This record gives sequence, structure tokens and C-alpha cells, in this order.
Amino acid sequence: MRLKSIFLPLGTFIVAAALSLGFAQLATTVVEDRSSTAVQQALLDKDFDWANVEADGLQVVLSGEAPTEATRFRAISTAGSVIDATRVIDNLSVPDTTTIAPPKFTVEMLRNESGVSLIGLIPTGTDREKLIDQVTKEADGAPVADFLETADYTVADSWEGALEFGIETLSKLPRSKISVDADRVSVKAISDSASQKRSIESDLSRSAPDDIRLVMDITAPRPVITPFTIRFLLDEDGARFDACSADTEKSRDQILAVARDIGLEGQATCTVGLGVPTPRWSEAVTTGIKALNEMGGGTLTFTDADVTLLAAKGTPQSKFDRVIGELENTLPDIFVVSATNPVVETAGADGPPEFTATRSPEGQVQLRGRLPDALTTQMTENFAKAEFGSDKVILRTRLDEALPSAWNVRVLAALEALGDLNNGSVLVQPNLVEVKGVTGDPEARTKMTRIFNEKLGKGQRFDIDVEYQKKLDPVAGLPTHEECIAEIQSALEDRKIAFEPSSASLDIPSRDTVDRIAETLKKCDGLKLEIAGYTDSQGRDTMNQQLSQERANAVLTALRDRRVSTSTITAVGYGEADPIADNETAEGREANRRIEFRWIKPEPVVEEPTALEEIEQDAASETAKTEETTAETTDEQN
Repeated sequence: MRLKSIFLPLGTFIVAAALSLGFAQLATTVVEDRSSTAVQQALLDKDFDWANVEADGLQVVLSGEAPTEATRFRAISTAGSVIDATRVIDNLSVPDTTTIAPPKFTVEMLRNESGVSLIGLIPTGTDREKLIDQVTKEADGAPVADFLETADYTVADSWEGALEFGIETLSKLPRSKISVDADRVSVKAISDSASQKRSIESDLSRSAPDDIRLVMDITAPRPVITPFTIRFLLDEDGARFDACSADTEKSRDQILAVARDIGLEGQATCTVGLGVPTPRWSEAVTTGIKALNEMGGGTLTFTDADVTLLAAKGTPQSKFDRVIGELENTLPDIFVVSATNPVVETAGADGPPEFTATRSPEGQVQLRGRLPDALTTQMTENFAKAEFGSDKVILRTRLDEALPSAWNVRVLAALEALGDLNNGSVLVQPNLVEVKGVTGDPEARTKMTRIFNEKLGKGQRFDIDVEYQKKLDPVAGLPTHEECIAEIQSALEDRKIAFEPSSASLDIPSRDTVDRIAETLKKCDGLKLEIAGYTDSQGRDTMNQQLSQERANAVLTALRDRRVSTSTITAVGYGEADPIADNETAEGREANRRIEFRWIKPEPVVEEPTALEEIEQDAASETAKTEETTAETTDEQN
């Protein structure tokens, strides 16, 4: 009885304790579930879906990687707004943002008469000794100052090619600054002449790697003209210059103005340069042009201080004597006049002896006519082969021992002039050397004039009938960016770029269109384009955008495969945006599936005023203020 009274209360207590523990555990579980669920929902509402929530008793543990430290703090605050902040355990992480961005590798090569300086940052893996040796070799053994630093970072694949191209460019430019980046080579240089400038620009454009953007700033100082030459003709074909040199822009304008007064038409150029024999050059030249006009026609040549005037055939001797006398007395004393009034000659039955050379557009050169002896024949053939190529020359001449003296000099001078023509002919006679043809060199007539003045001597007659054609000019003949865009649009209008159904593979007819566009782009250096791809509205937006991007990329790849430099071309897919036709019809959907080429025009450059211009502007402003103050004072006095 007694034991029963003891165990009964004890059992009751144990059962009560077990029930209390069970209810406590159940309550804890309920609290854990509700807390974690509430916190998880609050985080999702704030788009913190990267955060994981786990309950540990009454505590809530947050884990996961927050994009930034600020986002991590907002996630913790959000959880603390749902439950007691002391119950929130922060196990969140943030990506390491202390990684240092890799440096930009670049080399500046400065070359002048004293040597080459290398400045910049190169990868540690670059063979420094090899680089210095290569620069020294390309700079003709000039001393090289090494100011390069190194850094151990990954370098772009195009770095080696850009550096090689920069060094090759250095060898062609003795006065230059060449800046090399992984995807860009910038060239600043001084050339000796305008023609050399054009040649350098053309050469660099052709040799630049496809994946390198080339930026050129080649300047040509005022050339030294030797000899200073003017050759002006006035005949039944009108007035024209074969060569024109001037010492200043004002002198050039005066010479051209007088020439236009007596019949010069169209665009005429006069090279401004150094080397004039006298400051009174324009005065002398304009006097000579007026004298030629008074004579009634002929040819006037100034070679430094030597003046040669060849009157037109049939000029009365009295007029000739009077005009020449006035010219000799009017010109400055430094000039010496040599004048000829040609006599009409009667030729024999066979006419005067001749030598002719013709050059075809394909480059074939045929030599015909008379040469005085076997030695001159061999010399002429060797000269022609050296000038035009040994496989381009065809010799069909015959010997004539009765030819005038210096015949071989006239022949070689004519062949040298023929070398400045793309195609044409030269004719050599005892009293005439004549050149006819077309050229892509705007300075060809001037060069020929100097050749004949130097080789034939004073008073010798020569005619130059040479036409400059821009399309033959390797630099000026290149189309403008506007013309490039027009050619591309014309190709797309003739046949659009299309693809195999639901793919990014060009269909066969479209390859001809891409070929045409590629040939155009090869002539359009530096043209910045966007290749825009579009689809119709069928299908999901995401898939259409992806397909349009793949098709734009396919066109870009096709251009690259055709050796087009694509460093300034980007490809963008716009999906079904910007339809140009109704997507409810088959024809409209076909029109909307298209590739467009868009010209990304550069922003206009606002040039900052130079120091001199700023001084002049300040002076003008102060002058204006002074004048305004003076005017106000005068008004008050009145």
C-alpha cells in the first residue's frame, strides 16, 4: 500500500514531463517552419532568390553568395524585419572584388635622327633581347633606348601580330611615333613629300593585319622643288599647265588668276614649295604668261631662272621680236630668256624619223621605230625591261645610222616618262617628244616636264597630253564612306542576303551578294558598320532574337573568311523588332527576314583652339570691350 502511494505520484509526474517535452518539441518545430517559411518568402519578394534559408531551433541561418556587400546587408535586414534580428545567423558570402584589373600592354616607338626610344609596358614573356635586336635591325642599326616595363598578365592573341606590324612600320618611317596596342596601331609620321605620303598610306593600308585597327596621321611638309618649274601652253586646245610651282599660296593664286584670264578652265593645281630662285617669281611668271598670250600662243617654260618661249607655228616674225624684246626688258634681271620662232619644215617622202613606245592597260610595252646602233638598241631594251619588267617588253626596232645626235637621250627620256602612265604612248622625233595617255598620279605632268627639261635641254619642244583618272590613283581612287555604303545598299537591293530555313547558314545565291559586299569593304578602310539581323514574328521572342544574332554573326564570319578586316564591324541581332512589312502575309514575313548594314558615323571632332588662337581671341575680346567702353563714354559726353 505504501509503495503504491509512492509510485503513483511519480508516474503521474513522469507522464506530465513527457507530455510537456513533446508539446515543447512540437511548438519548436512549428516555430522553425513558420520562421524559415516567412523569411524565405520575404527574401523572394525582394528578388533575393540566391539566398538559402535553414532553421536551427529558434535561429534562422542565411547562406549563399550575395552579388555585392550592399545586397548582402539588405538581405540580412529583410530577414530581421520578419523575425527578431538576434535570431538571424549570417553565413552569406560575397565574391572577392579585390582582384586587380590586368594592365593595358602598349609600346610607343619614337624614331628620329638620333635613334629609337621604346616606352611602355610589355608582357613578361616577351623576349626583350630579341625585340631590341629586331628594332635595331629595322632602324638600320640606329641606337635603341629601352624604357620598357614588364608585367606578368595574360595578353591578347593579337598582341604579337600588332607588335610585329609596328616594328615593320618603323623601318619605313625614319621620323615617326608608332603606338602599339593589342588591337590598334597608331602611326604619326612626317614624309618628305605629298607623293611619299600617299605611297606610305597606301602601303600601310595594304600590309596591316586584318584584326588590327590602323590609325594614320602622316604629314607632308612643304616640298623642296628642284628645279622650280612652270610650263604653260596656249594653243587651239586652250590654256593649260603641264607643271606649276609657286613659293607661297598668294603667289599660286596670282599665277592661276592670270592664267584663267586668258582661257584656263577647270581645276588647276600649282604646287607650293621651297627653292624659288627669287621672291619675284609670281611677277615673272605672270609677265611671261601675258607675253605668250600677246604672241598668240605657244609654250612657256620657267626652269629656275631660265625662261624658254616657243612660239606657235606661223607667228609673224615682227610680232615675235617685239613681244620677246618687251619680255626681256620687263622680267627681273635674274631671268635669262631663250625664245624660238619655229620654221615650218618640209619633210621627206617618208616623213621625219620616229621612235615610238606604247604601254597597254595590261602593262605590255612595245618598242618600235629607229635606233642609231646596236649598243643603243641593247641599252634601250635593258632600260625598258628594268622599268617595266623583263617579260613585258617587246622590241621591234630597226637601225638607222643617220639619226640626229642625242637621239638615245631623247628615247630614254621618253621611256622614263612612259613609266608614269598606266597606259599610253610616247613619240620621239628630231624636233618633238610627245606623250599621250592616262595616269593615276596627279603629279605625272609635272614629273614629265622636269624630266624633259633636264634631259632634252633648253628650247626643245615636247608635248604632254596626259589625263589624270582618279580611279587609277591607289589612294584618291578609293571610294568615300558614302560611296561604300551606296555600293553595299546596291548589292542588297539586287539580291538580299538570305538563309536556309530556321538556320544561320547562308543560302547559295546569297554568297554572291556577300562576295560583292566583301570586295567593296576591302576598298573602304576604317568604315565602321553594324550588321543588323532581323526575323519575322513567328516563334518566341527569345528564339527570334537568338536566330537573328546568329545570322548577323554568320554574315560577319563570311566577310572575315573573304579576308575583310572586321575590326570596325559589329554584328547585332534584333529579332522581330522594327518590321518593314506586314507579318500577317507570307510576302511581309519574307521582307522582314533581312540583314541590314548600318554606317556608324563618327562623332564630330571639336578642335580646341591653339594657344595662339586663344591669345588672339582674348585680344579681340579686350578690343571689343575697349571699343564698347569708348562708345558709352562718347554717348554720355553727347
